[in-house]
Amino acid sequence: MPTTLTAPEGKALYRIPEAMTLLSLSRSVIYEQIRAGRLRTVRQGRTRLVPDAAITAYVTLLEHETQKGGTR
Repeated sequence: MPTTLTAPEGKALYRIPEAMTLLSLSRSVIYEQIRAGRLRTVRQGRTRLVPDAAITAYVTLLEHETQKGGTR
């Protein structure tokens, strides 16, 4: 019986340095977007985490702004 290996699913939560890598943004830009309410985060103790869905939503937001000609 052949077995197939599937790629592991993405993580549900990313630390800020991981989000920086995924979005190709600097730490300061990430925190600026968080303060502006454009990138949603959650807290676990003292750790700030970015949900996978928030990264997807942020990319979608950028795509919509590009289509509308937005600059932010």
